[in-house]
Amino acid sequence: MNGTPEEITTLVGREVYSNNGMFVGEVEDVRLNLDHEAVTGLALTALNTELFGNQIEPGKGVLIPYRWVRAVGDVILINDVIERLKNPEESEESAVV
Repeated sequence: MNGTPEEITTLVGREVYSNNGMFVGEVEDVRLNLDHEAVTGLALTALNTELFGNQIEPGKGVLIPYRWVRAVGDVILINDVIERLKNPEESEESAVV
């Protein structure tokens, strides 16, 4: 990873959108693998209630794998979140945090 710690902390507070433009949530924290010096997940809060509905209790968040991230800029774009939520038995798990 070529980034500096300052770059990692800039992820916090960014809005996350699916690749089709749907708001997913806001980054509250990052999960790191210190041995590999890599970000492995994003903890999201302020979730889109239409997207998560009754799946997530109010005040809770989700942890998404960083490999879902397509692009990081002013916002963060992720892959397939809608399809993964509609077919959770066919997708990799996201965790409630």
